Amino acid sequence: MSKYTTGEIAKLCGVSVRTVQYYDSRNILVPSELTEGGRRLYSEDDLKRLRVICFLREAGISINRIGELFADPYPEKIISVLLDQQERELRAEITEGQKKLGIIETMKRELKGIECFSVESIGDIAHSMKQKNKLSRMRWTMLIAGIPVTALQWVSVILWITRGIWWLFAVWVIVAVVYGVSVSNYYFKNVAYICPECHEVFKPRLKEAFWAYHTPRMRRLTCPKCGRKGLCVEVYDEKDGAGRD
Repeated sequence: MSKYTTGEIAKLCGVSVRTVQYYDSRNILVPSELTEGGRRLYSEDDLKRLRVICFLREAGISINRIGELFADPYPEKIISVLLDQQERELRAEITEGQKKLGIIETMKRELKGIECFSVESIGDIAHSMKQKNKLSRMRWTMLIAGIPVTALQWVSVILWITRGIWWLFAVWVIVAVVYGVSVSNYYFKNVAYICPECHEVFKPRLKEAFWAYHTPRMRRLTCPKCGRKGLCVEVYDEKDGAGRD
């Protein structure tokens, strides 16, 4: 039967001599023979064992777990459980990594829209991202609440055209006005804006905010602190005007 020195078995498995020595010190790859001069010799079974160890290490399984595996009298019965556990942990790490990558990509995308950004600008973006889901949920709530109003509009128009029932359309106009005022008050009560110049978080007057030019995420407003007039980032106002934590 073939015998391999530390250097030979390390070369066959594509690892360093120090790695083989480390596995020996952890008692998971003990040489089958020692010469009178103290030279370590490994057998074919040791070579197979090292290949298994290398495979498990490439899969990300820790040395401690590998040691526990080989310490069990029936390692073949627990290796599948060990691999399943490692798979779950790796998938969790991938999910967490994708979440962090998404934050980085969003941050980079936001920074492209800022000509001269600073640490404060990054803080503004971080705050905006933190409140993004709440702002989105609020908008969806408003959209769902508007479905009955839209349905009433179409029904009233159809009945007016087909049957000459005009009064239902008049009812819709009143309902739409009340809905529009209520929704506007609700919306602007729950949002605030960040000035990109001085980074102040503020709430504008309802009239100014309502008629201001805006995009899905920004609105052209005048900052009450520095007086800058321009696009300000819209965020969910968790404390109803109290600003950031």
